[in-house]
Amino acid sequence: MLRLPAPPAHPPFSPSFWLRNPHVQTICGARWVSVPLPVWRQEIWSSPDEDFLQIERLTGAPDQPVLTLFHGLEGSAESPYIRALANAAQALGWSVVAPHFRACGPLLNTRPRLYHAGDSPEIHWILQRVRAEYPQTLRYAAGFSLGGNMLLKWLGEQGDEALQWIDRCAAVATPFDLTAVGDHLTQGLNRFYGRHFLTTLKAKARAKHAQFPGLFDLEATLAARTLRQFDDHCMAPLHGFRDAGEYWERSSCLPLLPHIRCPTLLLQAQDDPFMPPHGLPSRHALPPDITLDFQARGGHVGFISGLLPPRADWMPVRLLNYLKLSLSSSQTCHIPSE
Repeated sequence: MLRLPAPPAHPPFSPSFWLRNPHVQTICGARWVSVPLPVWRQEIWSSPDEDFLQIERLTGAPDQPVLTLFHGLEGSAESPYIRALANAAQALGWSVVAPHFRACGPLLNTRPRLYHAGDSPEIHWILQRVRAEYPQTLRYAAGFSLGGNMLLKWLGEQGDEALQWIDRCAAVATPFDLTAVGDHLTQGLNRFYGRHFLTTLKAKARAKHAQFPGLFDLEATLAARTLRQFDDHCMAPLHGFRDAGEYWERSSCLPLLPHIRCPTLLLQAQDDPFMPPHGLPSRHALPPDITLDFQARGGHVGFISGLLPPRADWMPVRLLNYLKLSLSSSQTCHIPSE
């Protein structure tokens, strides 16, 4: 198999002095950076299992690509990184499809389940619908954190077949090995992130239990102090896994990366506080269709630059430049000056 052409030259990520700490990058990317809200068109899509997804849409030029965006754990289509990439794609005339995973939008889904890290069938039917609506244009997808794992798992499972639905992909800050990441979030300052996620996850568990009493052990779920304990008592039984260990092992995309045949960019920060070094893929084990971009800094889904106000434009430009390798080189994006 021929190796793909190298991406266009792109400046490495270089944050301002006050944004060099990975925790500052992570928190700034999630909370402090101001990203304009796209003028979304909201839709409800019926799912194959008689549930629904809430979808945010941007309509671009008919001859331009469509970009589907998958958010991370306890994120949504309103997350700053989704907004930033959607705005940048819209500026190019692209269409954007941004699903809220189940229970991540304003409405609670109706089936006895939530969303989970290994739900590649969810990715599959979404991308099938996107292809049905955009049969004649280039179709791209990008996933962030948990959404990146879901997308990469689907790509690995599909192999060559993925190219029926998608032309090029990108994944940012992916938790390739969920066991390594889950255990890493119990150590040191990283425990802050696990506790943060538990706050909203427990609220969703309570709401789901009110819909379906007895579906899982609510008392043990609400007493969970780590993501492993929460997944043991809630996520695993909800989605057909024996326990958190089986859920994490079967849902991790890392073993499936060698089977990916769709051109895919993996963008990772080496200082990502969620990611222990042993949980990252090695370059030599990746197929030619995968481009691995390790940046020295960036935190977890951060890549925030500038002074005041901080900016979230480096990552969208990096991703769009990669996705646009299948388009004319004359459309290459440009990095705004500091």
